[in-house]
Amino acid sequence: MQEAQLIKYDSKNPIIKLTTAEAKAVGDHDLLIESKVAAVNPLDNLLAHGDLKLVVPYKLPQTLGNEFVGIVKQAGSAVKNFQAGDRVYARTPLDNMGAFAEEIVISEQAVAKVPDYLTDEEAAAVPLTALTAMQAFDLLEAKAGQTLFISGGSGSFGAMAIPLAVARGLKVITTGSGAKKEELLALGVSQFIDYRKEDYTKLVKDVDLVIDTLGGEELFKQMEILKKGGRIVSLRAMPNRTFAKRMGMSLGKQILFGSAAAKIERQAKKKQQHYDFIFVEANGSQLAQASEILAKSQVRPALGKRYSLDQVKEAMEDVAHGHSRGKVLIKF
Repeated sequence: MQEAQLIKYDSKNPIIKLTTAEAKAVGDHDLLIESKVAAVNPLDNLLAHGDLKLVVPYKLPQTLGNEFVGIVKQAGSAVKNFQAGDRVYARTPLDNMGAFAEEIVISEQAVAKVPDYLTDEEAAAVPLTALTAMQAFDLLEAKAGQTLFISGGSGSFGAMAIPLAVARGLKVITTGSGAKKEELLALGVSQFIDYRKEDYTKLVKDVDLVIDTLGGEELFKQMEILKKGGRIVSLRAMPNRTFAKRMGMSLGKQILFGSAAAKIERQAKKKQQHYDFIFVEANGSQLAQASEILAKSQVRPALGKRYSLDQVKEAMEDVAHGHSRGKVLIKF
């Protein structure tokens, strides 16, 4: 069984090698899955570059890859909801990353069945973004009738998050390319802003909730359109102490992240806003819920270039340089 492993962290040129591994034991609650397609994400580069060692300190060598689709080959003795032959997908658990492998042993709790309407390639691009949206809604304590601002709704995250938000009863405001306006309105967007022609900070105010997909100075701009007492979750800005505590990190790391995010926290405090950072976790139950919603709207992720398992490093470089407009894939 072959897998792509990170041998050495490096900010510019991480060492990644294709290795041969022995078959892994299948626990009572585990599934042995034959991989069909895995997706490559910016997260894979952050991990390989060592940017997330404080969040997830892996002992190298470590098999890479965070989301995949495959066929169940074997189910553990205590597994009840899956059987051999099921087509499934997942975001791999933080302590069991390893989607860039021909076979994966994973807890049944991380896995969901793939909606029939999705091809294997499309399905591989769903788990990470869908779960990010679902978990962001939970952190925001989102309630039906509230307004939610998502920057970059025409991107891969927005395409998944918008129908999931609408299904939750949220009124979605988003920015995007004018060419995507009708498509996003069809997904249920209440207000669309063409970022090339309009400034959302002048058109939007007092929203209840924000999901920040940009980080940097854009985070502070989005805090300006958030109402007093509103809640904002970022996918790209600085982790804070609340995040570190939620992830079960040491007191030292909690203090460290609290200090790093101090500027953001001060700004939020001025308007009694609540700021949080999200690092998406595996959750098969949530993924199954998202799958039902996405199947109703028939949302299909945009796909980019395809690579083979021995081209993982090239695929990650493709993602890092933004060469591909859709999700980059590894085909087995």
